[in-house]
Amino acid sequence: MRRVLALAYGTFCYFAFFGTFLYAIGFLADEVVPKTIDSGTAGPAGTAVLVDLALLSVFALQHSVMARPGFKRVWTRIVPKQVERPTYVIASSAALWLLFAGWQPIPAVVWQVQGFGGVTLSMFFFLGIATVLYATFLIDHFDLFGLRQVWLYFRGQPYTEKRFATPSLYRHIRHPLYVGWFMTFWFAPVMTLGHMLFAAVASAYILVAVIFEERDLLAMLGEDYRRWRERTPAFVPRFGARRKSLVAGVARRTASQES
Repeated sequence: MRRVLALAYGTFCYFAFFGTFLYAIGFLADEVVPKTIDSGTAGPAGTAVLVDLALLSVFALQHSVMARPGFKRVWTRIVPKQVERPTYVIASSAALWLLFAGWQPIPAVVWQVQGFGGVTLSMFFFLGIATVLYATFLIDHFDLFGLRQVWLYFRGQPYTEKRFATPSLYRHIRHPLYVGWFMTFWFAPVMTLGHMLFAAVASAYILVAVIFEERDLLAMLGEDYRRWRERTPAFVPRFGARRKSLVAGVARRTASQES
């Protein structure tokens, strides 16, 4: 019975996340959904900034604290390991829904691009969304959002950590998922002060979070991760002869290890 409940809970958390993700697209695009980043009655700008910063801080704290290995070690004494990740996912979704509901618009326009330029910015916005999704599947989408954990538990199989790999985009940049988020934050045909506040704070949060994330991954994955981090740029891909020689060298080492 516990296995069935864990699977049901993990499935619920996953679809709650996916609904939140879809709503976030409309929220940032200022389209379709009832409450967007620029909708609603604007109040005093100072109050709006304080409220919005508080909402962003709630999400940042939840997202960062619950992701740290030290917190997980303590947390899994209370929450079973197989549902730790789904619980993290549903907590992140709840923090985002709080942000959506409480966000205060600051409608002053920073830039407004129309015609072909506006269409181009919108295309890059949706390319960012596609990049985010693609990157999650490269690193195992269902493990990242907790479904793999509860499915293995349901089948009575032990959970195993995913093997370190650098498929596709990860051969060129360390954080394609975050690059996708940067694109969705900043590529907007209409950029208001409220939207810019969101984009700036969210981008700054990612840049800080990367430091802690890479430190944790280095401790977990060791020398393979260190070498990959040293040769692979964080956000801007590096091409050319030097890049090709590095990839060829890695391929040769991998082949020799496997033979």
